[in-house]
Amino acid sequence: MKAYIQYLGIVLLIMAVSAVHAQKGVLKGKVVDAVNNEPIPFANVLITGTDIGTTTDNDGNFTFTALEPGFKRVKVSFVGYQEKVSEEVRVTNANDGYIEVQLEQKDQELEEVTVSPSSFINSVESPISTTSIGVSEIEKAPGASRDISIVLQSYAGVSSSASFRNDIIVRGGGPSESSFYLDGVEIPNINHFATQGASGGPVGILNADFIREVDFYSGAFPANRGGALSAVFDFKQATGNEEEVNFSGSLGASEVAATLDGPIGDKTTFIASARRSYLQFLFDFIGLPFLPTFTDFQFKTRTRFNESNELILLGVGAIDNFELNTGIDNPDKQQEYILSTIPVNEQWNYTTGAVYKHYAENSYQRVVLSRNHLNNTSYKYLDNVEDPGNLIYDYTSNEIETKIRLENITRRNGYKFTYGFGGELAEYTNDTYQKRFYGNQEVEVNYETSLQLWQWNAFAQLSKSWFSEKLSASLGVRTDANDYSSSMSNPLDQLSPRFSVSYMLTDKWSVNANYGRYFQLPPYTSLGYQENDEFVNKDNDLKYIQSNHYIAGVEYLLNENTQISVEGFYKKYADYPASVNDSLALANKGADFGVIGNEEVVPSAEGRAYGVEIEGRIKDLKGLSLNSSLTLVRSEFENYNSDELIPSAWDNRYIFLSTISKAFQNNWTVGVKFRYLGGLPYTPYALEKSAQVEAWNTRGGPFKDNSRINEKRLDPFQQLDLRVDKEFFFSEWSLNLYLDIQNLYNFKADQQDIIIRKKNEDGDPVVNQGKYQLERVENPTGTILPSLGIVVEF
Repeated sequence: MKAYIQYLGIVLLIMAVSAVHAQKGVLKGKVVDAVNNEPIPFANVLITGTDIGTTTDNDGNFTFTALEPGFKRVKVSFVGYQEKVSEEVRVTNANDGYIEVQLEQKDQELEEVTVSPSSFINSVESPISTTSIGVSEIEKAPGASRDISIVLQSYAGVSSSASFRNDIIVRGGGPSESSFYLDGVEIPNINHFATQGASGGPVGILNADFIREVDFYSGAFPANRGGALSAVFDFKQATGNEEEVNFSGSLGASEVAATLDGPIGDKTTFIASARRSYLQFLFDFIGLPFLPTFTDFQFKTRTRFNESNELILLGVGAIDNFELNTGIDNPDKQQEYILSTIPVNEQWNYTTGAVYKHYAENSYQRVVLSRNHLNNTSYKYLDNVEDPGNLIYDYTSNEIETKIRLENITRRNGYKFTYGFGGELAEYTNDTYQKRFYGNQEVEVNYETSLQLWQWNAFAQLSKSWFSEKLSASLGVRTDANDYSSSMSNPLDQLSPRFSVSYMLTDKWSVNANYGRYFQLPPYTSLGYQENDEFVNKDNDLKYIQSNHYIAGVEYLLNENTQISVEGFYKKYADYPASVNDSLALANKGADFGVIGNEEVVPSAEGRAYGVEIEGRIKDLKGLSLNSSLTLVRSEFENYNSDELIPSAWDNRYIFLSTISKAFQNNWTVGVKFRYLGGLPYTPYALEKSAQVEAWNTRGGPFKDNSRINEKRLDPFQQLDLRVDKEFFFSEWSLNLYLDIQNLYNFKADQQDIIIRKKNEDGDPVVNQGKYQLERVENPTGTILPSLGIVVEF
């Protein structure tokens, strides 16, 4: 540790050297009509926060030279079109920035009305519960080390924990309730070592070099985005440089990465990356008893055949290997507990997609084809002794989805009309052997399954603004169905209406509201579960999970860089699967390694999550950025054979998040993030059951007392993260050094006590009358975690 601190000191000394003068950068771009993609000549383009401006040429192109390196936005205006502030783009001396701005035409009644643009962009379809996350917030988020999954935990309503996981838990919903899109292509999960049937994992898959912007919807989901109950994340990727090949290499807290981008001929650009982790060394260094290793790949090509047709090809994949750190000398009791309970897990997955877009006079059409595949293997031996008699868990599963979606977006006479349909073939296989303990006896679960599922959907949404854009409204509907059973095959049973309305009281104040009904398919692990060669959950009449959202709020726009909002929300759940064996609704599961849903369930649980969210944001106001929010939330669910609402596993009750960053002279940036969350509920142990040798040996750990579900509650959790960046700009390359410190003041988070077996002098478990003697051990977690990062571009 001393050597590591000395290494930090050396790097900080290097970062303190500021003798290199910043070189200048170039920003290029194009302004086009949002509907037909035709270039807009002679549009006014202004670098926000400056007096630097220009106009577009006959082809809609513009260029800024001699810019100070950094993150830039442009404000674009043209007669007959609505003014717009673009998303962020990074400009350096080593890599020209490029941005494409799409302008929407004004209604005739707006010709004499000035509507001020802002950096906070909400659409007519989603005027509420929507957050746009820019590239600077991703690149320099404190405590994240460029991991987009951790960055997402910094925004209003998103819960997090002290564990090494990136579960996405939004407004009291479970970690399986979000959907993710990459340039319009749906991807099942954004984390390595994913929990099958949920969203979490210890580290993100997506490379920050690819991300241009993220639209985060915690409500008011567009009709063309399905499969979500709590959140939709729409990732927009960067495109490759059109003129020359560029290289970016980074060395971060957990991985080394390399990215190339540039042209392929006159009409095609590419961007591609590969990353390899050394996370196992970090985990070994801090004494964690599991050692994950991952490799991932990502690519995107964009071909512009002409102004009316373009094609995007993309892909992302990961190979995840995991081993237990059984080489720890004299493991402490916490390490012993983890080694005894956690399975060995190996995964690989990929998503590939093609997005073809055709522009017409008043509309454009989009066709999205994709295929994704998850292979998940895990096993567990009692006491990690690999003997056939000690095998308690052996699992191999595949999930494969092949999808097509066709969309048409038309704008005419001030109306925006989106409609389309989609189809999907899902294939699921599973080979499981597992020891379980039901009804006071050991039960062996041993089955193979193969499930093929045809799914289809259709959607439409109509939007319009009136009274000089003071009043906006959007009405949408969606339906999803499949051939699994009669309970899911009728599209009318999954009819999903949604309605949004927004009214501008003044040029600074607006009120917004939304109602939406959303459906999500239960996990394939539940759909494909078999007993006695029968799909038992099909016989149990498993249904789509339903969630109704009611949201209302007020928004105040102080200026184009500063926004304050207050929102109230209420989510009502129905037909949630609940376990027959342990009574828990699947909504209470998922924040752990392994698999959820691979058991008998019934669609009987109901629940609700409600609260209020207060948020203030500043985007690059003289180098200052701030994102602070307070969410007061209650999350409650029924369980099997119960009509009583009890706190769910995600009932934080309050979530306070604040991230502040400031850019200083000589290319220094300092950022801090503070989190303070209410303690989560937990279920006490069933010690009598756990002590039985036969029971303990089926899982290698204790059992919970499900008659006392979430009866106890942990203490509040808090953490302070710090990040310091120093950038150097040379003649043809740039260097960014950063120091990222998680848990700066070494807060020890409260966790449920762990239960281990007492051992004798020979290291063998003590057994008395057929029962292990158990020992309760306190389980605080949290350590200061400094890491260094290097990013090179040329």
